Amino acid sequence: MIDFTALLPRLDALLDRLAPHAPATPDWKTVRAARWSAQTGSLKPILHPRRVALQDLLDIDEQKRRVDANTRQFVEGRPANNVLLTGARGGGKSSLVKAVHAKYAAKGLRLIEVDKAGLPALPDLFDLLADAPSHRFVVFIDDLSFAEHEPGYASLKAALDGSLAGPADNVLIYATSNRRHLMPEYMAENLDAKHVDGEIHPGEATEEKVSLSDRFGLWVSFHAMDQDSYLAIARHWAVQLGASPDGGFDAAALQWALGRGARNGRVAWQFARDWAGRKK
Repeated sequence: MIDFTALLPRLDALLDRLAPHAPATPDWKTVRAARWSAQTGSLKPILHPRRVALQDLLDIDEQKRRVDANTRQFVEGRPANNVLLTGARGGGKSSLVKAVHAKYAAKGLRLIEVDKAGLPALPDLFDLLADAPSHRFVVFIDDLSFAEHEPGYASLKAALDGSLAGPADNVLIYATSNRRHLMPEYMAENLDAKHVDGEIHPGEATEEKVSLSDRFGLWVSFHAMDQDSYLAIARHWAVQLGASPDGGFDAAALQWALGRGARNGRVAWQFARDWAGRKK
């Protein structure tokens, strides 16, 4: 005969494992950054977030001032805007977000990294973050762009403005992109523009693309840098890495940039690491 009394505890344990559980929330007193997983509906702590100092970001003083001021308002509980950082690749957009997080983390600012696949589940993330009112959260979406009719586009648009399931007052969205309007723009779309009483009215396709970037309250643009700025950044990082630029440093840095087909802060950092590694 089967002993059902002995089986009951094992069945209870099995059902408990199979039953859905509320996702665990990180201890925000010790966790300063996390990654959102839309598949599990949970936050995974980032144990060693990259720390960037604002003073190490050169040639973007105005961009630093604007993002820092907006973040300071947010951390202090004052009104602040969602931020869209756009422009030249390698110009410091992502590093600036990480730098303001590092500056204000001790004051309760937390960074949540979300990739494009996680955008449709943003309302679930907002629900989790609303339960931690003693902290402030920046939802960070890096290198954002959309193809036509991607599902995440509508989700982000609703999250920024227009959805009942929007973020609480303790959440802002900071996104970086190489495109101002986050979507490809085509010459044919300009043909839809209309002239009314001497004014140009964009076509519906253009208006739809602009409507997403318009929902970010603060636009911060990054531009291509000149040669002197590139060399200054390369020298700065070389010194930070413990190497002294010598007479051949500038020529080598310019040759490196020529090989990469770009002259920006990221390329300067990569060259400085190569230079410092060889000199040491």
